[in-house]
Amino acid sequence: MTFHRGALHVTVPATSANLGPGYDCFGLALSLHDEVTVQVADAGLDVVVEGEGAGKVRTDDRNLVVKTMYTTFDRLGVRPAGLVVRCANRIPHGRGLGSSAAAIVAGIAAARGLVVGAEQRMDSQQMLELASELEGHPDNVAATILGGFTISWSNGSEVGAVSIAPHPDIVPIAFVPDVELRTATARGVIPDNISHVDAAANTARAALFVHAISSEPAQLMTATQDWLHQRYRRSVMVDSLELVDQLRAAGVPAVVSGAGPTVLALVAGVSSHKPDKDKSEKGVKELVGEPRPGWRVLALAPEASGVQVKLS
Repeated sequence: MTFHRGALHVTVPATSANLGPGYDCFGLALSLHDEVTVQVADAGLDVVVEGEGAGKVRTDDRNLVVKTMYTTFDRLGVRPAGLVVRCANRIPHGRGLGSSAAAIVAGIAAARGLVVGAEQRMDSQQMLELASELEGHPDNVAATILGGFTISWSNGSEVGAVSIAPHPDIVPIAFVPDVELRTATARGVIPDNISHVDAAANTARAALFVHAISSEPAQLMTATQDWLHQRYRRSVMVDSLELVDQLRAAGVPAVVSGAGPTVLALVAGVSSHKPDKDKSEKGVKELVGEPRPGWRVLALAPEASGVQVKLS
């Protein structure tokens, strides 16, 4: 096998997982992107990281994009002698917006894109399987690969996912705090067992959520109720759960984004053809006031496309 010698550009979206009741299975791609440019070199490794994580993210062979590229090359049976990697990060790290999933999917797509003929040896399903293996669960990586609203599942090594187009009125608004939270910490406070009553209630809301996000956004307040994980996480993200409570008391469907601590509000735009993000963001601020110091508000959009690769 040989390598493409030009620069390869990879664009990956941020994602929000769980979305309330869809613990470890729902994902939503968002219009906030990391960009990675890679090129084969004669020798060595040259990594530069700009934007989110600059100065903190490793720039050696333990960089997550690079590690994933090497793993993917090994699966394909070939490694280049050297690599040049440039990461322009816009997805906040450690905030529940899928930064690690973005890095993993970018690494797989970049390595696959550099190897001539690799698309025939590693299709999108195999990309999903490898990304899920490296991430540990498929919810974020499914949305990163497929775009849109995704439902994913796994059974041992078997992994699957489908993508559904969100209703065009929906505007996701992310409230991003300036503190990070490790996913392991957020997962560690969830109990191993829950009651049958809670499981039944959560199942009903998860089923309703699929209908609400694709066809009837007015049902999102009910559909985003959760009994599996959010209330247990209050001890490790007090401010986030207080904001969720505040938004929901004001009639805004709001959830913890992924493992947090970002809060995601799913509001309806003013037009069924072109949601007005500015007015949606303004409306949320009017209901709950300006976010407390240390929080950013990002009015986004559902991202229809997953990972994109372009060779120049």
